[in-house]
Amino acid sequence: MAETTHPVRLEGRLEDDLSRWLWLVKWLLAIPHFVILAFLWLAALVVGVIAFFAILFTTRYPRSLFDFTLGVMRWTWRVVFYSYGALGTDRYPPFTLGPAPDYPATLDIAYPEQLSRGLVLVKWWLLAIPQYLVVGLLVGGGGAASAGWDDDVESWSWGGGPGLIGFLVVFAGFALLFVGRYPLGIFDFVLGLDRWVARVIAYVSLMTDEYPPFRLDQGGAERAAVGEPQPGEPQPPSEARPT
Repeated sequence: MAETTHPVRLEGRLEDDLSRWLWLVKWLLAIPHFVILAFLWLAALVVGVIAFFAILFTTRYPRSLFDFTLGVMRWTWRVVFYSYGALGTDRYPPFTLGPAPDYPATLDIAYPEQLSRGLVLVKWWLLAIPQYLVVGLLVGGGGAASAGWDDDVESWSWGGGPGLIGFLVVFAGFALLFVGRYPLGIFDFVLGLDRWVARVIAYVSLMTDEYPPFRLDQGGAERAAVGEPQPGEPQPPSEARPT
């Protein structure tokens, strides 16, 4: 049975026409994105501080601020997927905060109608400590981006350090270089790790009260919610109305 879908939905579609050598220079090609994202994450830090007080007094994350932070995370995920957080596509990421549904990497976070006043005081520094330890192992010295609540997660550069994700992606890059094929098992595993990091970022950025599960949901696609029909699955017949 499928598990209930997490509020953070991160997906990536591995493209089958990847270049053998382009991954070697993606660090250079992605520099314009890195520069813009540095400023966007500084803005997201300010937004996070404002959202903190808004949640504390109103239990709501202002929708416009939420959408901005989500846009920054979407942009970042596309760049991460293109570069050394996955190497899943050779399509250059668009310069947009919007959803870009036609791009092979997508990210969405369900907007919470209400958030806990109590949790907002402790989740980003105390409750998330075990998650910070896990994320440190996954991303290594590069860190993972958040709205700036903790120095350990200041920049979402998953391939930037000697963490597990970076190691696996570089291995996949050499597989592309020498055999022309990205190992599917590694891709599914890497996407599961990326998904874990994204859930932690959303949690410490105060965008959800649902604690990131200590579980590796592998694969490019998210699991469907309980009772949600799978693609191609027949819809259940609707109940007949009484006459």
